[in-house]
Amino acid sequence: MTSTVPLPEDVRLPRIGFGVYKIPDDEVTEAVRTAIEAGYRSIDTATLYGNERGVGRAVRECGLPREELFVTTKLWNTDHGYDSALRALDTSLAELGMDYVDLYLIHWPQPKLDRYVEIWRALQKLRADGRVRAIGVSNFSEEHLRRLLDETGVAPAVNQVEAHPNLQQAALRAFHERNEIVTEAWRPLGLGPELFETQVVRTVAGKHGKTPAQAVLRWHLEMGHVIIPKSVTPERIAENIDIFDFELDAQDVAGFATLESGARLGPEPGAG
Repeated sequence: MTSTVPLPEDVRLPRIGFGVYKIPDDEVTEAVRTAIEAGYRSIDTATLYGNERGVGRAVRECGLPREELFVTTKLWNTDHGYDSALRALDTSLAELGMDYVDLYLIHWPQPKLDRYVEIWRALQKLRADGRVRAIGVSNFSEEHLRRLLDETGVAPAVNQVEAHPNLQQAALRAFHERNEIVTEAWRPLGLGPELFETQVVRTVAGKHGKTPAQAVLRWHLEMGHVIIPKSVTPERIAENIDIFDFELDAQDVAGFATLESGARLGPEPGAG
């Protein structure tokens, strides 16, 4: 298994990235620096998180060329509209201190506002202008994705959605696969300790000599997901990326299938 997945126009997205949700700006620089030292090459932030400035500082100070790092940010709900989306990227790039981002996502579809199609057209312009290398969405349902495809003919490179063993998103993943959309999982460890104590996860972890978190993250890779686990603890940051030296077998995967409950920890995609 390669450590990246292909996106359109020869862009490659690392299979595991470092998520920075709820890490304060004055703490995120050190966390991102630790992640880069541990081997992460993808950093996932958003306007909502309020820490783009600290992420950009870490990228500039890490000692690696900018092109060796993959930076994702997201357009927030208050910037829905064609012109607003263009301005929102200006703001994000200024905060990050960058000329471009590798992946720009619409954070939520906000169907009640009914502007996500025009935003999608704005993101296509940003990509054509070279200000973003790849474009995608987050928290979009099949219905929202179908509308983008029907009205613009351009599929998102990525749909970042809640996915974990209790919410495996099989139908949405199948739609993604048919339309060459990468499934990226936020909150990939679900409820964490509660999930780790299940017999399935404990058995798989013990069988491979790995921690429960590593077993769950490896399951995501077996499912074809890109993952963005978050931690501010250096030991866990390193642990989470140490998942490329083992594989789950069919029995392991079958065990994980029994954990599906449909339990969603975040809002529904149509929220707002």
